[in-house]
Amino acid sequence: MGEVPESTPPPRPAQPQQPGASAVGLESSSPQSSQLPVGIMRSSVRGPVVNDGEDSTDSTPLLQGARQAEAAPACCSARYNLAMLAFFGFFVLYALRVNLSVALVDMVDSNTTLAENRTSKECADHSAPIKVLRNQTGKRYQWDAETQGWILGSFFYGYIITQIPGGYVASKIGGKLLLGFGILGTSVFTLFTPIAADLGVAALIVLRALEGLGEGVTFPAMHAMWSSWAPPLERSKLLSISYAGAQLGTVISLPLCGIICYYMNWTYVFYLFGIVGIFWFVLWMWLVSDTPETHKTISNNEKEYILSSLKNQNGFLSALPYFGCWLCMILSGQAADNLRAKWNVSTICVRRIFTLIGMIGPAVFLVAAGFIGCDYSLAVAFLTISTTLGGFCSSGFSINHLDIAPSYAGILLGITNTFATIPGMVGPVIAKSLTPDNTVREWQIVFCIAAAINVFGAIFFVLLAKGEVQKWAVSDYHGHKN
Repeated sequence: MGEVPESTPPPRPAQPQQPGASAVGLESSSPQSSQLPVGIMRSSVRGPVVNDGEDSTDSTPLLQGARQAEAAPACCSARYNLAMLAFFGFFVLYALRVNLSVALVDMVDSNTTLAENRTSKECADHSAPIKVLRNQTGKRYQWDAETQGWILGSFFYGYIITQIPGGYVASKIGGKLLLGFGILGTSVFTLFTPIAADLGVAALIVLRALEGLGEGVTFPAMHAMWSSWAPPLERSKLLSISYAGAQLGTVISLPLCGIICYYMNWTYVFYLFGIVGIFWFVLWMWLVSDTPETHKTISNNEKEYILSSLKNQNGFLSALPYFGCWLCMILSGQAADNLRAKWNVSTICVRRIFTLIGMIGPAVFLVAAGFIGCDYSLAVAFLTISTTLGGFCSSGFSINHLDIAPSYAGILLGITNTFATIPGMVGPVIAKSLTPDNTVREWQIVFCIAAAINVFGAIFFVLLAKGEVQKWAVSDYHGHKN
């Protein structure tokens, strides 16, 4: 699944550093390999090269006269095996997260009173109920719409708690155990979902919150692992592979859950994905190591390549719509690394470009989707394009943690993901309050607000983002000195 490493020109001994060969890496990336970045190391007497100014060079310098390690092939390499295992891990993770959204339809008694839906009157042609024969052996519960909202939102109350602690713990014990047991815990709790539902709403809410606790540590843990595994110019590629599993997990699990509910019953949704999660945990613990030094089967060539590329950095160690987003993440990771490695585009410039596309683009199509009336086909197309363009962010702001502070990437990811979790908690409440009559005009307001938030975030990032390792982040991390 890899390619032959991209070649990079040798260092030029008497020229200023060229911009654009800095590091990359976060909730995004795609597969590929690369060479050590081009550049010149200033005299070691002057200390590590760290730039705070966005206009200054951001290329990763080499030590004067240091031997440049040959890039190890990507095919069958330990680092790409890690990326694929992480891919399936996040695939399972998001399948465990969204399965309740589908199963809940079968868990709730269809005779439960629902609020009047006025949108159905405006778009009557698309609102006729469809009667289908399906398996109905699963137990049904008398949960109204408000109760269902609490059940679905309870996951995030656990998820938000472990973001920051997850980054800290990963920096202490390593990401392998934290990520592995995070997904294992979520899988085990998922197996007990039918029992919790029988015990009552409170028990189910507590169980979902516990699942959120387990999933909350996963992104910070994975980020911390990549700080020791991802060569600088392969970060976008490697991380986009691993995190793209989340998008594909959503794409596949949503229709699959519907099929399981249709032919079996809703309880099997939780049993199936719970067992798959446990199976993944066994493979993860058997095949993965926290660092290249402790990996049992890694080749000496690849180990030297990874370690030397990290050592020579100033501390750089440390479904339809979702299907489109998944593809975009893969392709944007490739494009981002090519822009930096082949075209010498600066890291901060790449981050800004991909963030603008990944935030302004979705905002435009989101607003457009609210103003096309009852044309459902066009609405689906616009929402698909909006979600797809969001995949560009995976090589934009999402990776910036590793650009500015690789040693603290796990902790920073925990902090930012904590704030990113808040919309998942308050969004449904705000949306419901803004759409009391559930009309098209009310939803236009919701879409416009969401788009405005996107635009604000894009402008804020473009104005204030940096692309170089910050002075406060320079430290000896995992034994790699600056």
